[in-house]
Amino acid sequence: MNIEKVIFGFFILLAFTLNFGFVIGEIDVAHQHDVFELFAAIVVNLIATTLKFGDRTQVGALHLATSLVADLQLITAALVWGHAEYVSGVGMTPGVTSMIVSFAAGALAANVVSVVLLIGETLQHRR
Repeated sequence: MNIEKVIFGFFILLAFTLNFGFVIGEIDVAHQHDVFELFAAIVVNLIATTLKFGDRTQVGALHLATSLVADLQLITAALVWGHAEYVSGVGMTPGVTSMIVSFAAGALAANVVSVVLLIGETLQHRR
């Protein structure tokens, strides 16, 4: 067992599951989407991104691209949340909540691609 691959897979799957946990629920109901889960998803996605920098293969480049897309979408969701709460004072209206969850759902799609790549790469690995 290679501990680096275990850590790599752990962070990819954790990023996916945290992102999924945030997105699940009614899209316009604010109390079903926890801010701390979004924060955890952002932090774990950033860690997963840094782990992908060393791989110079084509699949590694695709892993990095999917992770960067997920980071961008999650950070945008957090910025929209912060702007609605602290800058504009609008608060978490159904429209704002839908926008935040939509950005997080985009990140979820990128994380799904990353998990599929990881599974495909694992299945191709020969002993």
